[in-house]
Amino acid sequence: MQSHQIGNIAGLKPTYFIKDNDQNITLADPRATRALVALMNQHAVIGGAAAHWGGPAAFAEIMSALFGIFSESDGHWRDLFNFVNDAGHTENGLYALQANYQMNNLSFEDLKGFRSVKSKLTGHGENHLYPEGVLLSNGPLGSSAAQAQGLCMSDKMAKNNRVTILTISDGACMEGEAKEAFTAIPGFAKKNKMNPFMMIISDNNTKLSGRISEDSFEQSATFNSLESLGWKLVHVSDGHNLFGLYHQFQDALKILKENPNTPIAFIVKTTKGKGVKSTEDSKSGGHGYPLKAYDEKLTSFIEEIYEGEAPKEFINWANEILKNKPEAQSASTDLFPNQIKEKVQVGVVNALLKLKQEGLPIVSITSDLGGSTGTGKFHQTHPDSTIDVGVAESNMVSVAAGFSKNGFIPVVDTFAQFGITKGNLPLIMANLSNAPIIAFYSHTGYQDAADGASHQATTYFSAVSSIPHTKVISLSSSSQAQEIIECEIRHFHNEKQAGKTPDSVIFFLGRENFPQSYEAPMTNSQVDIPGEDALIVCTGPMVKEAIEAKELLKTDGIDVSIMENAFINMLDIEHFSKSLEKSNHKLITMEDHQITAGMGSILCQKLLQNGNSFKYLGLGIQNEFGRSAYCAGHLYENMGLSAKKAAESIKNFINHR
Repeated sequence: MQSHQIGNIAGLKPTYFIKDNDQNITLADPRATRALVALMNQHAVIGGAAAHWGGPAAFAEIMSALFGIFSESDGHWRDLFNFVNDAGHTENGLYALQANYQMNNLSFEDLKGFRSVKSKLTGHGENHLYPEGVLLSNGPLGSSAAQAQGLCMSDKMAKNNRVTILTISDGACMEGEAKEAFTAIPGFAKKNKMNPFMMIISDNNTKLSGRISEDSFEQSATFNSLESLGWKLVHVSDGHNLFGLYHQFQDALKILKENPNTPIAFIVKTTKGKGVKSTEDSKSGGHGYPLKAYDEKLTSFIEEIYEGEAPKEFINWANEILKNKPEAQSASTDLFPNQIKEKVQVGVVNALLKLKQEGLPIVSITSDLGGSTGTGKFHQTHPDSTIDVGVAESNMVSVAAGFSKNGFIPVVDTFAQFGITKGNLPLIMANLSNAPIIAFYSHTGYQDAADGASHQATTYFSAVSSIPHTKVISLSSSSQAQEIIECEIRHFHNEKQAGKTPDSVIFFLGRENFPQSYEAPMTNSQVDIPGEDALIVCTGPMVKEAIEAKELLKTDGIDVSIMENAFINMLDIEHFSKSLEKSNHKLITMEDHQITAGMGSILCQKLLQNGNSFKYLGLGIQNEFGRSAYCAGHLYENMGLSAKKAAESIKNFINHR
């Protein structure tokens, strides 16, 4: 079998290093990793993206120790090791470490493009864009654990002499798919079906929203249970003792060589946000990036990492960033200058708080992301009606089904990508059990721009629209969200009160700011603008792009009508049919979803069944994954979904049909 064609590190030396002269060991300086992460994050934030600091800061010594071992390899290191990083939030730390070694010809200059649409250094590791630096794509927590198991088992079958090393966070250990792998790996190892396997868990008792033990439940029992499953368990009390980790990992590799049928798991105590006191003390460990764009604290942040003696290169880099701070923002081209801009999430929480105040038995079953999905304020206001199950989306949906059977209105929330994948079978089983739920799945399509393809739900309509007794609703503004959510949850409650079983309802919403409401004609809380030359049917974040495209088309004398389609699989087909007849029987659909089996496909099928005849242009994602970008607009432009690109496609469609 051929070795993995991944960039070599064997024989390379880091630019910034720490040396143990007594044993002649040279390892990459973890402080350099932290400083580089702070600097590359600053470029991302200036561009408008979010970034992560706490995770890579916690893992810095672990990764430096491992890469020191890899660099000492005799030959190509990938002939000896599979290195799988499941802790996707730490990937920027690995980019920094690779640049420190100049692996894959990666330079410090390359780090400045982190999370931009032109860079291969995406928010989470993406093999499809950076195969020489990322063996397995990561992002959704726990998703790489079983893939690492597969690598290890297939190496055994192929007689490859490789050790598989998996790095994973304590939060990811809450995921069901990770726990399945934790059970299977030692089980198959005992049957001599595994090559040597080493797992390193960063245990800092911290997830996105706070301390795991406080918000959810203590995990020590989970970690200790690994031994009874067949793992050799090693507890490391100081996960920031660089050379101590190096020697312990080396010793473990020797043990695995002698006894490959017993995998080794390290439980390494780390501090999330290590290196800066304010993030070390933060309950979230500085999960995101604690500095603002062009933040004057940048230099002191780096100096604190080095306890006042940071390399001049890093200080000069920071000063160069601050020196280039623009004096004023460029003039806005916003077509909605007089409208309040806010996240759709505002309407979500306003509706939930109002309904709860009215006495509806709403209970929030959440999985760590309430601050991002819009339910966080409900959790703060009604802690007794909130349960955080931890980083476990499948468990979240199934727990909600149990609450539903006991008469509650269970509300779940997470990112759309995790809800439709990890929560899909539990939703089917909930409906089969006549235990409907309410779901808020945010960050749809390319709205989670900076996190990259692993976090971008581009199949969210197709994943759930055909599940029986499931109503799928796509929201475009906060005012619309509040109106529709109040109406749907009241209906859900009334059906239950009448002894009936309502449909489950899934609300999809974006991430970025949108007009609070659209100054346009509305039908049933949806944009409905008349026109003659063609009909644009749009949904969610594409409503804004469609309205802007209409304005651009006016300059070419083209007058299109716009209809918003919020109720994806519960269509008022007669309403669409009448508008299509008034719009020259030309239909365009716009969605930040795969064009296959998306909103447009559902609509066209219903129209054809209704006897309508029309010419059709579908604007959506054309069978490809996304990538990181500073904002969704950059991806819309890339994929032909921006107002400008859409207008060009629509003009060509109308003029040539």
